[in-house]
Amino acid sequence: MGKYSITLGLLIAILAIYLCFWPVPVEPVVWEASTTPGYTGYFEQNERLEAAEKLSMGQLSGPEAAIVMPNGDVIATSYEGWLVKYFGGQGSAKPWIDLGGRPLGIALGGDGNIWVANAYLGLQKVTLNGDVSVGVSSELTSVEGTNIGYADDLAWASNGKLYISDASMRFPAKDWGGTYPASILDVVEHSKTGRVIEFDPITKASRVIKSDLSFANGVAASGSGDYILVNETGEYRVWKIWVAGEKEGRSEVVLESLPGFPDNIARGSNNTFWLGVVSPRAIGIDWLAGKPFLRKVLMRLPQFLQPQAKHYGMVLQIDENGEVLANLQSPSGEIYTTTGVAEGNGALYITSLTAPFLARFVQ
Repeated sequence: MGKYSITLGLLIAILAIYLCFWPVPVEPVVWEASTTPGYTGYFEQNERLEAAEKLSMGQLSGPEAAIVMPNGDVIATSYEGWLVKYFGGQGSAKPWIDLGGRPLGIALGGDGNIWVANAYLGLQKVTLNGDVSVGVSSELTSVEGTNIGYADDLAWASNGKLYISDASMRFPAKDWGGTYPASILDVVEHSKTGRVIEFDPITKASRVIKSDLSFANGVAASGSGDYILVNETGEYRVWKIWVAGEKEGRSEVVLESLPGFPDNIARGSNNTFWLGVVSPRAIGIDWLAGKPFLRKVLMRLPQFLQPQAKHYGMVLQIDENGEVLANLQSPSGEIYTTTGVAEGNGALYITSLTAPFLARFVQ
């Protein structure tokens, strides 16, 4: 029995040393998680989203973002690097253009071209004929002396400028196993290196208009062009940043203490906005907010014990002041990892981080 006890003791000691000292890529900082309201009040649980129709992605998956074109076609990005097209916003996706990398945000510019935030390759411009500009990325790879590491979302404003979220300067997606693993590392570390960039396509000038964000994510511009809304995923909140007019340069939080991780945000009808909540909060991350050492221990555990996105669908309609106007959910996970909404054709197209379909919901 003594030999077995010694062996067991050695194994326990090795495990303890591993959990305490094995190198991990994160250097967690102390932060304070907001109190979650859970699925109550404005976020009361419902099953409305489960009525959505699933439009197949074919052999592809992960329609992270989508736009409704003037002719009614819907174009979505995919995990595999393609832009796909749903003719008339119906049926199954048809692969259209292979962009490479991981295209995330997508926006239709006033020039009639499609602009894409590619997490691996930076900013891309696509003509309606399917030509991909190879020069756009070189125009905006460095901002204020620092390279864009994780282009996430983008939106055109009526002032003619493009606003782009650089989700994390610490964990570029292409260097850390992809967009999802890199996002987990950034949120767990919480070093707040996300930022929002303003780019003038005419002068090629760029500048950072908001920094110190915990995973800067979705970006949407107001119809008037005087402000943008930006999702800060790691802090469960939405910022309003004025980009023109008397309040230019100011910013404030308009929606906070969300019950999950906000992802994309897009302008809808009547100057409202739609945002996707990709997953409920990870209780462990909030509980360990003030315990950086234990967060490092967490990242040494097997992957199945680390924080993971849960299959739960939720999208919210808000006004410019963050008031919740509509709340659509799928608690069963029938519609899941919901990143956002593209409104058009009398429907809502619900995008997803991982699903093999684009959901179409008619209110």
